[in-house]
Amino acid sequence: MLKGTFTFKGMCPLILKVNVPFSKVNVPSCSNRCYLCGMSGKPSDAELRARLTAGQYRVTQEHGTERAFTGEHCHNTRTGTYLCVVCGDPVFSSAAKYDSGSGWPSFWQPVAAKSVAEVDDRAHGMVRTEVRCANCGAHLGHVFEDGPQPTGQRFCINSAALDFEPGSGS
Repeated sequence: MLKGTFTFKGMCPLILKVNVPFSKVNVPSCSNRCYLCGMSGKPSDAELRARLTAGQYRVTQEHGTERAFTGEHCHNTRTGTYLCVVCGDPVFSSAAKYDSGSGWPSFWQPVAAKSVAEVDDRAHGMVRTEVRCANCGAHLGHVFEDGPQPTGQRFCINSAALDFEPGSGS
């Protein structure tokens, strides 16, 4: 779960009238949203470097990939929800997790369609679909069309991009 207090760039629509920069609004650590308007964003680069491990930063901010079979969530079989390590938004549920044999946590669908964004990725001489957190834009991994039914998709996600919250996993 997120720890600390975060500031965001931009202007909160509700305090715009009094011209208070959104970066001056401190948000409690239990949320990555403005307590006035719900506007979300991601912490500053300095805050991310202070809070994330080097591996988490490399994966989420520099579009890195952790080595196969090394991530803490690869073999996790507990029931719960996987959260974006950057902003804390729910992105995947244990109910959709399966062992693809790829070496990374794999899911056949996100927790909600709007929780992730898909972006064309043509890096490294390949054509793939990158998966990002829809809230903060953190790189999570990639999605492939070789997963199980009912979606046929395999969301291949870096453990370093995820926090795990034990619970219902629905």
